[in-house]
Amino acid sequence: MANGHGKKPEDFKKQMEDNFKVAPGEHTHVKKVVGIVSGKGGVGKSLVTGLSAVYMAKDGYKTAILDADITGPSIPKMFGIGQAKNADETGLLPAESEKGTKVMSLNMLMDNETDPVIWRGPVIAGIVKQFWSDVNWGDVDFMFVDMPPGTGDVPLTVFQSLPVDGIIVVATPQELVGMIVEKAINMAEMMKIPVLGIVENMSYMNCPHCGKPINIFGESKIEGYAASKGINILGRIPLDPAISQLCDNGKIEDINDDYLDSLKYILKGMTEQ
Repeated sequence: MANGHGKKPEDFKKQMEDNFKVAPGEHTHVKKVVGIVSGKGGVGKSLVTGLSAVYMAKDGYKTAILDADITGPSIPKMFGIGQAKNADETGLLPAESEKGTKVMSLNMLMDNETDPVIWRGPVIAGIVKQFWSDVNWGDVDFMFVDMPPGTGDVPLTVFQSLPVDGIIVVATPQELVGMIVEKAINMAEMMKIPVLGIVENMSYMNCPHCGKPINIFGESKIEGYAASKGINILGRIPLDPAISQLCDNGKIEDINDDYLDSLKYILKGMTEQ
């Protein structure tokens, strides 16, 4: 039923949703925004964020990472980026990794990167919006948003404020039997954000003696889970000390194994839409 002004209720709902959106800076041109989410911490969400940017950059795309995990940022360390308070007349500038991925993280702006961020949710959410609106990102093909775990203020802010084109869900084998992943997926669906698929981290470990995979957290359940939810399997990442060492040394861009081949295929397909 239309009201006296000729608008239907769904028109007002869309207008309210649009009102939450935050415009990027005039010098920012981002083609696709992809959020990386998890139901809980410690599952490798930042690793998947970093690898997604690295793999797409290697294929010639301009990539960027907005680190929205304000209280637990790890992206700068993975890329070997320290303090970087760069700005010009157009605004705050992101740092660039050795191979060209643009990064903005609160840790880069802190006087001491080990200082804790003791802020309430609305303040943290405001910082995330400023990273989108006040940073001069330039031309970007894919922006990956590393979100804090769970379904709190920051994921809600990102989904409402940024033009998110899809999310990647990260989980470990034992987590797939619980409700934690389900909550992250359900939140995205409630916000009408497409779920691009799921990545299983710490999926297996290659035996150092014979090279055969060992399912140290039990048999993988990703096939059954993905089928039950009707979502894509984007990749499986092993538990590998070499990966951890490269990330700890700021050399994530030197990881050559292509663990997320299906993800690359889906992301490339998004550019054709």
